Amino acid sequence: MQLETLEQNLRRHVYHLADEIGERNIWHPDALHVAEEYVTSIWREQGYTVERQAYQEHGVPCANLEVTRQGTSQEEQIILLGAHYDSVQGSPGANDNASGVAVLLELSRLFRTLSPAMTIRFVAFTNEEPPFFFSGRQGSRLYAKAARRRGDDIRLMLALETMGYYSDAPHSQRYPPLFRYFYPHRADFISLVSNFGSRRLMHRLARAFRHSTDFPLQHIATFAVIPGVAWSDHLSFWIQRYKALMVTDTAFYRYPYYHSAQDTAEKLDYARLAQVCDGLFRAVSLLADERL
Repeated sequence: MQLETLEQNLRRHVYHLADEIGERNIWHPDALHVAEEYVTSIWREQGYTVERQAYQEHGVPCANLEVTRQGTSQEEQIILLGAHYDSVQGSPGANDNASGVAVLLELSRLFRTLSPAMTIRFVAFTNEEPPFFFSGRQGSRLYAKAARRRGDDIRLMLALETMGYYSDAPHSQRYPPLFRYFYPHRADFISLVSNFGSRRLMHRLARAFRHSTDFPLQHIATFAVIPGVAWSDHLSFWIQRYKALMVTDTAFYRYPYYHSAQDTAEKLDYARLAQVCDGLFRAVSLLADERL
């Protein structure tokens, strides 16, 4: 029943963000604000108090959004789950990144049923896409910098990025040079991607995920300069010396509609996305009751 509910809810979130709201960025500010209001309304329905980190970009009001499931431990250790709700210019952004936002919203809902030892924080970032990426104006860059300044004890950050496309076709998965000799050729798995500094926690999350579900998982800790490895909000946390990794279907290495007008909601596999979401919930729940 949980998987059926997850599949329905994930589909509803993605269709609303991508097909009903559509392209959402500072060049479409009304749509960006409607997306912000949607995330805010869902979290309020779930019983959370939504905090806003507001700022202006090119004269457009923008905001990162945050809710928290307070942990029971007296130590204020945090696992942070984040996804960006803006889309690249010219794209409705179903997979990139309504899929990640949908998973974020469902994970926050599921964690309302638990009392984890560690605090779980959920953040919806804005302005991840170019021209803000690799700049100090990226929403997550501003957030991570403020978190470090506050002294937030973020033990692990997970960037939920482009998560909803899968294929069983032979050779549907591509890689950077040489990687294909070590990883499967079918695009039927979810992946964890980290730098070397976050490798230990990546392995712990991978073990917890595999303990929780039989959904195929691959993982890698490698150099940030390899194309795609640092291309999401986890980079902002690496810069602030936090442990962080990306959860992704590998984006342009498998998804033929990446950053295009064809990135629409019907392209995604919601049954498999639900399995990934359920596995992440169970895996993060296990980590949250351990000391990271």
